[in-house]
Amino acid sequence: MRDSRVSRRDFMQTGLKSSAGLAALGGISFITQPRRVWGANDRVRVAVIGIRGQGFTHVEGWAAVPNTEVAAICDIDENVISQRLADMEKRHLAKPKVYSDVRKLLEDKSIDAISIATPNHWHSLMGIWGCQAGKDIYVEKPCSHAWWEGHQLVEAVRKYDRIAMHGTQGRSAEGYLEGMKKLREGVIGEVYLARGLCFKWRDTIGIAQAEPVPAGVHYDLWTGPAPLKPFTRNRFHYNWHWIWDTGNGDLGNQGVHEVDLARWGLGVKLPHKVSAIGGHVMFNDDQETPNVLNCAFEFLMPDGKKRLLEFEVRHWMTNTEAEIGLPGFGAGAAALPQAVGQANSKQPKAMCGNLFYGSKGYMAMTGYESYRTWLGEEQEPGPSATRDGNRWANFIHCVRTRKKEDVLAPIEEGHLSATLVHLANASYRLGRSLNFDPEKEQVIGDEEANRLLRGDDRGFRAPFTIPERV
Repeated sequence: MRDSRVSRRDFMQTGLKSSAGLAALGGISFITQPRRVWGANDRVRVAVIGIRGQGFTHVEGWAAVPNTEVAAICDIDENVISQRLADMEKRHLAKPKVYSDVRKLLEDKSIDAISIATPNHWHSLMGIWGCQAGKDIYVEKPCSHAWWEGHQLVEAVRKYDRIAMHGTQGRSAEGYLEGMKKLREGVIGEVYLARGLCFKWRDTIGIAQAEPVPAGVHYDLWTGPAPLKPFTRNRFHYNWHWIWDTGNGDLGNQGVHEVDLARWGLGVKLPHKVSAIGGHVMFNDDQETPNVLNCAFEFLMPDGKKRLLEFEVRHWMTNTEAEIGLPGFGAGAAALPQAVGQANSKQPKAMCGNLFYGSKGYMAMTGYESYRTWLGEEQEPGPSATRDGNRWANFIHCVRTRKKEDVLAPIEEGHLSATLVHLANASYRLGRSLNFDPEKEQVIGDEEANRLLRGDDRGFRAPFTIPERV
């Protein structure tokens, strides 16, 4: 299969370059849609791409927003499509158009926006194609499988003047928004360290043998830009997360949510130094990505001070930290005594969140859209809140108003957080620390690391290539 893989340099040499209005889609040409003026009662027509897991959450989310219609669904597995059509009928949702090939969907000029919930290796390419086709885009986390893809996606969003939202939905949670405001106001003093946690009880995926592609599965389309390899169950539904060709491990799965919150709370963009160490422990199976990973990021501030971000992935047993993972954390202080009592008899099997350390105390944030603070040497309870948000409504509002400044999880921020994921994974895979130039977005003096960031280790399989010029 090696001959079908196109590296970034090879791609430039072949002349397979995109120009405005022409995507690298095997000869399919897109003409950008004229700017639409929205009326108060006009329906925003959304197409959801990838509907097996998180994608059906997208279907339900968009359907709940007033004057919004799930007008189309797209998936490479016809079995999944049949099930989801039945699910939509049960929920009394209008029957959507159905596609297996995203390229055909993007030719549909009645679609206003696309919602991308595919495996990671498709995210950026579909987003770029969507921009070129004149669609606004909501793209799941991480927005890229490698740094360069995300860079090109951001360029496409800017060039085609699209509304683009990243699937780090914590940025739309009102509890987190209040917590971030408190950090900026100095509730815990000068914040110098953030610690992100991604502890989940994940069992072995075993060893899967090659087998015929299941009936109804368009495996070539599923593979897309990745190398085409024999079909196995561990390269397909969900377990693709743990294969380097298609996933980014749990650091790029659940972890990117916490990386994004940690970076946001610290008030930083890209680091100057990155180091990651870990491994795939306990299990002898098909998983390629680490299930234990410890990452450290160093940021230099304009005043010369440093800010630090630590991140830990753990796939088996865990303790609690700062009450994250305890039952009732998100229910407010009144539930805390009962929660502690429960925790004494049974520890949680998952703990995902963030800790922020400052000169006057510390703050914990958890996946329940909650924050809590402990202040002073006595660690007295401080401000806390639990309030959800609505990312679906925020995106539709911005599609209507065209106000990019109102997007709560802008694609530019998603790209920065995804870049931290890619840097840490590159450090782990190469077994060394990386010195990074945040202005040039390049590793200093390490071309092997830069090749990993460009995705050259995997290459891009024609015609599913990231355009050199969007």
